[in-house]
Amino acid sequence: MPIPTLTPEQIQTWTREEKDRWWLQNVFRGNMPQLTLRSAITGFCLGGLLSATNLYVGAKTGWTLGVGLTSVILAFVMFRVFTRLGARDMTILENNAMQSIATAAGYMTGPLISGMAAYMWVQNELMPWWQMLLFNVVLSILGVLVAFPMKRRFINDEQQSFPEGRACGVVLDTLYSSAAAVGMFKAKCLALAAALAGFIQFISGEAYCQALHAGWLWIQKGGKWAEFLTANKDVLKKTWHFPHSLDGWYYAMAAKGWVPIPRIAGVDIRQLALTPAIELAMLGAGGLMGIRAAVSMMIGMILNFAIIVPIMISLGEILPRSGSIAEGTATFGRAHILNNWALWWGISIMVTASMVSLFAKPKVFIQAFRLVFARKKVAGSDVLGHIEVPLWISWVGIPIVGAVGVWMAHDWFGVSYIFGTLAIPLIIVLTLIAASSTGMTGITPTGSLSKIPQFIFGAADPKHAPTNLMTGVMCVEVASNASNLLMDIKPGYMLGGKPRHQAWGHTIGIIAGALASTPLFYILFLSDYKPGDNVQAAMAPDGGQFGFPSAVQWKGVSDLVTSIFGADTSKTLLTTSIVWSMVIAAVVGLAMEVGRILSKNKFPLSPLAIGLGVVIPPDSTFMMFIGAGFFWLMHRRYSGRKESTGCKLWVDTQEPICAGIIAGAALIGIGDTLVKVFLLGPLR
Repeated sequence: MPIPTLTPEQIQTWTREEKDRWWLQNVFRGNMPQLTLRSAITGFCLGGLLSATNLYVGAKTGWTLGVGLTSVILAFVMFRVFTRLGARDMTILENNAMQSIATAAGYMTGPLISGMAAYMWVQNELMPWWQMLLFNVVLSILGVLVAFPMKRRFINDEQQSFPEGRACGVVLDTLYSSAAAVGMFKAKCLALAAALAGFIQFISGEAYCQALHAGWLWIQKGGKWAEFLTANKDVLKKTWHFPHSLDGWYYAMAAKGWVPIPRIAGVDIRQLALTPAIELAMLGAGGLMGIRAAVSMMIGMILNFAIIVPIMISLGEILPRSGSIAEGTATFGRAHILNNWALWWGISIMVTASMVSLFAKPKVFIQAFRLVFARKKVAGSDVLGHIEVPLWISWVGIPIVGAVGVWMAHDWFGVSYIFGTLAIPLIIVLTLIAASSTGMTGITPTGSLSKIPQFIFGAADPKHAPTNLMTGVMCVEVASNASNLLMDIKPGYMLGGKPRHQAWGHTIGIIAGALASTPLFYILFLSDYKPGDNVQAAMAPDGGQFGFPSAVQWKGVSDLVTSIFGADTSKTLLTTSIVWSMVIAAVVGLAMEVGRILSKNKFPLSPLAIGLGVVIPPDSTFMMFIGAGFFWLMHRRYSGRKESTGCKLWVDTQEPICAGIIAGAALIGIGDTLVKVFLLGPLR
């Protein structure tokens, strides 16, 4: 049945109390089971798994993916299977409560792959795991407290769309209506895509193949496992696995002198990071991101690594890490190229484009500040008081939890109490901006917003980089969590759920995501770290599978702020060629973003994505381009043939297929690291 909605005229003319009464009479489902034990446990477990995939994908791309629709479909199928075994099916509101938990858990990885990672790189020291976990949880709970006073305005009164949340509500309504067969088909496609991607990831996983080989030999030889691994180390190191790199066959021929080694400006292209590889999770991510962003990233990658960097090497602006270009022994590597030159123009075009995009939407700022100064239109009874989260919890909780966050920032990261305290009102303003943007467009501009506190507090305290990094983390984490909570609440409001239950569910998800992602962060990215090592090199080594583009941006902005306002470092950090590249990139980014705005988003390229093509590893960019290109071709071919199998498979089911590819590849990829660390430790 159609979801009841107010007309545009009713939204404009009715008071909030009238809208609340209408919702209570026409939409609210009363005491239908919602946040039950099984929905909480299911959301907790799915949220933990999906936060792991977000951590894996985020370390590669810098993005956190929305997991609401994926969790909805997975839970729906799982409980349909349980129903056939005699269990009671999950209600629509139980599934919605579950997705709130899972979505909250999935978004907990954001600070880990951005500001917190950048902090460790700048300080060149590890953050204790318990500090990472507790700081993340405290800021996320502060986001929940900030969000609920805004919920009544954004959702109850103004009926903002929150597109991703609305899509989730529509999917839930479809699954629990007569069109449930559509949901089952999408679920099967998701499962098949995950299985296929997982299988390919498994046979290309070095640790999996070594473990199978070791198990087979151990059955024959016996003995203590650790001693057996040590004794057979040389044999196991030669175990075959499906090659991760796609150009190994070519360089095998080059080693025999059959073909030449490709070079640009006398440099082996492998030293420029131009090596294609199997990255199935990136293939799925490309399918979700769309062709415009993928083409822009591809242009940024080619422009940087194949054109600009070779020119700068020829001019002597980028020197090799070791060896000689003339002798053909020069070594560069992606990290060396980025840190010494290319990063700066990439950050410049991204910062310019994102800030122009943000400030080009005056409605967002008008809306935000109107909310700050608006008074209650009508003094009346709170008709939803018995199911809404009481506002006094926010008024009491924000100062208390905020004070805890300020103390943590001071005691653990050296942020002055003054700057930490000043961050709290800035948090409120940035949250209003982020929530307004999310409500209108479905996009939470955390990347753009993070630059504001970094520049403000970096200018105020340029000698202490953690000040701009950790105040940035505070502002962005709260703004992001509050906006995501409002996005989660939207389907609950559409379907008649209790807001109070969703608040509890979101909090459960925060705990689930923190417990799942924090230990996994150290296992995935720091298992090879030894005291005294460079933290950034350990987490994002040259040729490694994780590039941490978001953390690279955060660190780059921090270094830039320090170089601008800390006069003692400016001469050594930014050379003349770097400054010129930044100026040119900023002008180009400004022009392109203005062109996009004036053309109403019809401009073919994204300057933000061009900058991402600079900081994301080229092999990941290449696979995202292939994924986006494939689904773009499928849309071109089948979108006009609505009843065709191709349309149902590649157009209507694009998102579940991409989500399945990402989940299958990411989870099996994580498993490969766990096997290497815990099962094959003596081989490392």
